[in-house]
Amino acid sequence: MTAALHRRAGHVLLANWRGQSTVPAAGLYPHQWSWDSAFIALGLRHLSPLRAQRELEALFGAQWPDGRVPHIVFDRIVPAVAYFPGPEFWRSERETGPRHPATSGLIQPPVHALAAWKTFLADPGLARTRGFLPRLYPRLRAWHAYLTGRRAFGSRGLVSIVHPWESGMDNSPAWDVPLSRVRPVPPDRFTRRDLGHAREAERPTDDDYGRYVRLAAAYRDHGYADELSRHAFAVEDPLTNALLAASEQAMSEIAAEVGADPEPHAAELERLREALVNGLFDGGDGVFHAHDVHSGLPLRSGSIAGLTPLVVPGLPVADAVVKTALGDRFRLGETGLPPSFDLTDPLFEAHRYWRGAVWFNIGWLLWHGLRLHGATEVAATVRNALLTAADNAGFREYVDPLTGSGHGVRDFSWTAAVVLDLLTQRAN
Repeated sequence: MTAALHRRAGHVLLANWRGQSTVPAAGLYPHQWSWDSAFIALGLRHLSPLRAQRELEALFGAQWPDGRVPHIVFDRIVPAVAYFPGPEFWRSERETGPRHPATSGLIQPPVHALAAWKTFLADPGLARTRGFLPRLYPRLRAWHAYLTGRRAFGSRGLVSIVHPWESGMDNSPAWDVPLSRVRPVPPDRFTRRDLGHAREAERPTDDDYGRYVRLAAAYRDHGYADELSRHAFAVEDPLTNALLAASEQAMSEIAAEVGADPEPHAAELERLREALVNGLFDGGDGVFHAHDVHSGLPLRSGSIAGLTPLVVPGLPVADAVVKTALGDRFRLGETGLPPSFDLTDPLFEAHRYWRGAVWFNIGWLLWHGLRLHGATEVAATVRNALLTAADNAGFREYVDPLTGSGHGVRDFSWTAAVVLDLLTQRAN
């Protein structure tokens, strides 16, 4: 299986390459997505370190002056009507964004420094010749400074997201409570391009989309100002903060490589780790819960995001989180396929996007975190299950955690990228 699977995964990434970056999938996702590109680089580095470097460079070439990295970078040759919300909705060039290319105004989880460091390690000689890290490092610093400066709404030292799309887990049940305060835009006011490519039963509902559109339009209409009073949705998300902490570890390595001081990044990792544990960890549940900044209350849910702080080096509660991962709610030691939501919760839906389905990038993060904290046998179970599911399902966007059946679009880029990385890591 290994050689054939490697070839097929490589073919997916090569087919989805668009000259400067990679689309998540042909058809439904015709542009560049932020955290997709980070995971794609993790796979591309095994095929072409040059392309992996260019993937990240293209993304950061669209960075805003305030440091934010937009969650979508629009391809100017793709018709504006191909995706909603498109560039005419976001109006980045009229606000505080870059003059070109056109982008969205939202962000996605900050896994980029981790991807950049691993991309460098794939071919240090090439990276040094091209000046890859010296050029990217100041942009990564500006990105992290935006998050900790503009998005730290409370006094808890944690970063907030202002839209479910920013979590990467768009329609997770974790967001149901804060979204209930948002009046949805009627469905006749927008066009759902996604339903032309995927089954309605597997996608967010019209009410979900109506709320997403209202939140995004309000942010845009206030000039993308990061003021708490402007946001109906403001949440301290465990995944976002965990990836920022893990990326600070990578920033320490990058800083040392480029001749900068790594100590500020090591200190920031320590600060974020402490803030995560003190602010979001629930010892009774053995998981991290998001925090609703407006209500001041935890958003207790069965989201898989509650396990993702395992990616943080030195996490003091790692044993408790691993125990939860092995229990009935996620069953990682049994099936190896991490559901995006608690299997025992009435809100679990095996096929509906982030309400239960398995996503391969989250599987990679958990595999990485389990290994980091010594749970190597569980990590091996997760790795093998992900590879088998990707092989059987044809690199689908997501799969059923109970049966492994494929759902969403086919030939999804980060699914292929994760496969390449998992295969190569075993070989090494």
